[in-house]
Amino acid sequence: MHSVGEMGRDSGLGVSALRFYDRAGVLVPARVDPVTGYRWYAPEQLDEARLLARLRQAGMPLADVRLVLAGWAGADSGDSGLVPRLLDGHLRRLERELADARGALSTVRALLEHKESSMTTTTAPTRTARLTVPAAEFAAALDAVRFAVGNDPELPVLGGILFDVEGADLHLVATDRFRMAVACASTGGHAGERVQVTVPTPLADAMRALLTDGSEAVLTVDGDAVELQTQGRRAAGQALGEEFPDYRRLTRLPEGRRITLDVPALRRALAGQDGERCALVLTDTVVVAADPAADSADDRDGTGAAGGFDAAGDRVGVNPAFLLDALAAGEEMQLEYVGPRAPLVLLRPGTEDTFSLLMPCTLDA
Repeated sequence: MHSVGEMGRDSGLGVSALRFYDRAGVLVPARVDPVTGYRWYAPEQLDEARLLARLRQAGMPLADVRLVLAGWAGADSGDSGLVPRLLDGHLRRLERELADARGALSTVRALLEHKESSMTTTTAPTRTARLTVPAAEFAAALDAVRFAVGNDPELPVLGGILFDVEGADLHLVATDRFRMAVACASTGGHAGERVQVTVPTPLADAMRALLTDGSEAVLTVDGDAVELQTQGRRAAGQALGEEFPDYRRLTRLPEGRRITLDVPALRRALAGQDGERCALVLTDTVVVAADPAADSADDRDGTGAAGGFDAAGDRVGVNPAFLLDALAAGEEMQLEYVGPRAPLVLLRPGTEDTFSLLMPCTLDA
């Protein structure tokens, strides 16, 4: 017999998924201890779990998965049986959905091309700015957003940091689609219009390396050329040519409720999570990392909750590594919670212009 931990490791489903499929009646353990509630799986169920993992990876609906597993376990697996027909039907459904998606994206591309052609009828203003920034503030702002820079080669514009100069403020923004970080530094010497430029990560890192003392740094933008000078040293290069997303639109969220975080305790709890998702249980006073499908019966295998929690609290899924990155911003932090499908906002108390957003993830995947 396989324990739930062994079954999760060997099948590729994970303990949380096995618990979910048990409750859904898709893959029920061969035996459940009547005293402890601990799950045990028969050896032949390992192949069934591996098949289940592949079917879900292919996006097959749970209702069809049930039938496939039932047919596969029986004799209905020949060329004319139910299982091949279900597989063929799912493949045709995926092909139809792909064709529909291609059509929709073609329409979007046409709309974008029309918008771009209408916007290029007027000459875009040249981006120019020369301003001073306190080195310590600039360094802190870069440190606050660096973790959220993207690394997808298909989206090179997200592989940089947006420098947004408006009035006396320099906003720095980075996002990899799943999280976004925004920080602000004060400036002097710029009295012109708003200037935005996306600085590639290597150049931003070179700038950060120069900001080692309390002196002022001079930032210059001239078209696509970006340069930072401080204490006789300089870092210069070319900005990314693509336009960065409108981050202000992305950060326009309804007001939520704020929860003060016990950052050290939360870090310890998250450090015990080795998967790509975990659950946060939110009450009025505490946020605790827990297994996505934790129940007391299976906590003995070391994969259950990372701490106790109030079952009445809201549950929201997050990537534990991403949340740890966001928590590195400080020892005193708050979490603003809007709802289970809205981004989580993490910020330091009394600081509204430096924060990060973290997209939630599903808990029953």
